[in-house]
Amino acid sequence: MVASFSSCSSVPALVIVFSIYLSTFALGEAGDNGGFSVDIIHRDSLLSPFYDPSVTHFVRLQNAFRRSMSRANSLIHSAISPLEVSSQVVTDNNGSYLMKMSFGTPPVERFAIADTGSDLIWIQCKPCEKYYKQKPPLFDPNKSSTYRNLSCKSKECDLIAGEGRVCAPGTNDCKYSYYYGDGSSTKGFLASETFRLGSTSGRSVDLPNKIFGCGHNEGGSSFNDRESGLVGLGGGPLSLISQLKSSIGGKFSYCLVPFEKENVTSKLNFGGEADVSGDDVVSTPLVIKDPTTLYYVTLEAISVGNKRLPYKNSSKGVADEGNIILDSGTTLTYIEFDFYRNLESEVKKLIHGESFVDSEFFPLCYEPGIDVNVLVTVHFADADVKLKPLNTFFRRSKEAVCFAIVPYPRVVGVGIFGNIAQMDFLVGHDLEEKKVYFKSADCSKH
Repeated sequence: MVASFSSCSSVPALVIVFSIYLSTFALGEAGDNGGFSVDIIHRDSLLSPFYDPSVTHFVRLQNAFRRSMSRANSLIHSAISPLEVSSQVVTDNNGSYLMKMSFGTPPVERFAIADTGSDLIWIQCKPCEKYYKQKPPLFDPNKSSTYRNLSCKSKECDLIAGEGRVCAPGTNDCKYSYYYGDGSSTKGFLASETFRLGSTSGRSVDLPNKIFGCGHNEGGSSFNDRESGLVGLGGGPLSLISQLKSSIGGKFSYCLVPFEKENVTSKLNFGGEADVSGDDVVSTPLVIKDPTTLYYVTLEAISVGNKRLPYKNSSKGVADEGNIILDSGTTLTYIEFDFYRNLESEVKKLIHGESFVDSEFFPLCYEPGIDVNVLVTVHFADADVKLKPLNTFFRRSKEAVCFAIVPYPRVVGVGIFGNIAQMDFLVGHDLEEKKVYFKSADCSKH
């Protein structure tokens, strides 16, 4: 949906609904390492506020693939040219998952994009200069007893670098500007506020004095009228993960349900609830590099059946460290074009049927009914992840079943491990140990 932008005077008269929880606990009371879990909702699921029953499942998939390509372009540009990208330019905001989050005292509940490729937490606020029309009313900081603007002299304001940080005349409050890779933007005041997350235990989690952007000027075309903002889950200093780092031991994990389970929520886990353990767990080093927002790991090879294909840098003869980004917001998995051609060739050898190219997105598809169940193993450094059939091929339309790993159209030196490849895996991030864990799971039951 293309957002519509208006002046504040055109805000419709709506009733504000407050989500007030009778049973709450502070993060320090949530268990070992502040352990708790929250629901996250795929934006195309039956449970999503975006769900449109008049749109077919396959059209929703097509929309997801278009968003995926836009997001991939943004992520890869940020990864390969971190010095060329302005410090306040961040990746495409059009993530795949939503979470409920309450802001202020008394708490006002909102849906926001949960994004592992972004850092700043922000919502639209009153008074506004320009905003995209959202169905929930704008957040009014004057009605919250716990809201306060941050000073330009604060250490938090220093985290907004370069031209993205401005001191407000007269008050010396910290103003921010963030520009997304798709051309959208948010501008406003950097502030502190109490957040509240509704955990899966039925008790809500209070997060006092957390930093967020109170947006007074939003622009661009990718925002939806049911979104109120964004919750950054990336590795940068202003993300929710970084702000909670000491309380949750630097741990978070998620378990993404497959697309066809449209009435089931996925889970986002923090602290003690984010532990990934068991005999079948594998782990790979988390590679820290610019931009620190993104989660990099090293892809060494991909096997098809018993055929192992090394993922090498052509000049070095070995895999580059941190050559692929783990991203829950990108639908497909993107790899180097030359490597993809070899991978596709090996997949075709094991499938008995005529393949075809379907649309601009998918170079390897088959008619439904053809057995496309081939074993694909992704070899990260120290971790072999055996993909399931749902991670490799999916029903794109009534006429096509397509490979979910696709080539990036040019040589870029970095790939993206997208959310189809991660579905029905418990994926854990430990920022203290600098590791990522994978465990096969039924995410609808996790």
